[in-house]
Amino acid sequence: MEKPIERPSLINTYTRSFEPLKIRNLRIYLGGQAVSLLGTWMQATAQSWVVWELTHSESSLGIVVMLNSLPLFLLAPWAGGFADRYNRRVILLVTQAIAMLLAFTMAFLVQTNLVQIWHIYTFSFILGTIAALDFPAQQAFIGDLSGMKQIRQAVTLNIMGLQVARMLGPAAAGILLKVVGSAAAFWINGASFMVVLLSIFMVKSHQQEINKRDSGRGQFREVLDYVRSQPRMVDLLIFASLVTFFGLSIMNILPAVADHVLKGDSQTFGLLMGSSGAGALISTLFLLPLSQTAKRIGRIVGGAAIWMGTFYLLLSRSTFLPLSMVSIFLVSLGAPLVLTTGLGVMQLMAPGDMRARIISLFTMVSFGLQPLSSLFIGYTAEVLGAETVIMINAICLALGATLMLILRKGLLQWELKPLVEPILSSHEKNASH
Repeated sequence: MEKPIERPSLINTYTRSFEPLKIRNLRIYLGGQAVSLLGTWMQATAQSWVVWELTHSESSLGIVVMLNSLPLFLLAPWAGGFADRYNRRVILLVTQAIAMLLAFTMAFLVQTNLVQIWHIYTFSFILGTIAALDFPAQQAFIGDLSGMKQIRQAVTLNIMGLQVARMLGPAAAGILLKVVGSAAAFWINGASFMVVLLSIFMVKSHQQEINKRDSGRGQFREVLDYVRSQPRMVDLLIFASLVTFFGLSIMNILPAVADHVLKGDSQTFGLLMGSSGAGALISTLFLLPLSQTAKRIGRIVGGAAIWMGTFYLLLSRSTFLPLSMVSIFLVSLGAPLVLTTGLGVMQLMAPGDMRARIISLFTMVSFGLQPLSSLFIGYTAEVLGAETVIMINAICLALGATLMLILRKGLLQWELKPLVEPILSSHEKNASH
């Protein structure tokens, strides 16, 4: 008589998601990242409020995000190839050092009351350019440290650090804004980069070598051709685009929601951002590890996108701070399931020497849409009001995800299979720990 197949318990599933932390190099790097991300979210929150105080304009908030994310779209075809072909450690050291100098410069301008809106526009674009080069190198560097067998868990752990920072950073920034002013958040962010720079110096990575004279893999067109041949990769890109354009863009006008809709102040804005971070953290800590054992990826990302649209709709009708906080908390449970799952699964499906370029394409198609979405939501919020725009976006997000599940053949039945088996052995030889 055959023994029944034993399914892993929830505890074992959850425990396995933390196994990459046994790798010393990854543990050091993620620790430095967590500290730096805390400073980054403090600065992002303070910067949004500084823009609001300078302009009281939703469109200005949109322009800042547009300038920050535009380089992600423009540079993606080159940034991924750059990260695949050159030393990712060196790339990260340079980008993080420049970002540190930008943070200290902004801190000085805010501290001395010299800051003007064009300063923030300029620094946003420069920081976006740095991020465009940094993001694919950083995500691929995590794989260099963890090895491909644990890439999804390693990416999730990095996102956990991000979500902890996203919860604590805005809340701390809200307090600082009220007590000592916004400059403190910029100073703290600048100092936090010293920790991540030290962590990069301390770790040893194993990057797969690529023949730089081989032009085939170096062409971004080849990456596009490969992705087009993988319908499920295309589906993940579409879901990420829907969530970015109609979902994440709503976060750009939260200062207006805090002020005009909820009749609050900078602390109200901090509470809204903190609620978003708390929801994303709970999702990353508990829902993402469980989703990694599920085979029906299409149902997970589609259901999460519909969930987000539903609770954004609730947010659009709320004028009561606790209800708005609950709405944003529930919305944020869904975003990591779409974006982190998409990023992790696409890395898992990618050939080893295309990984950074696949990440760049994901960034370009999803987060690269933020210039358009930021301008759209900023200007329409000034004309129609924040509540109306949130309602429109919520309906579009839920409807778009529903149509994807209905119209894309095979998406509901798609089961993730070990598509990277042929490249695991060669990578593991280079990534032995």
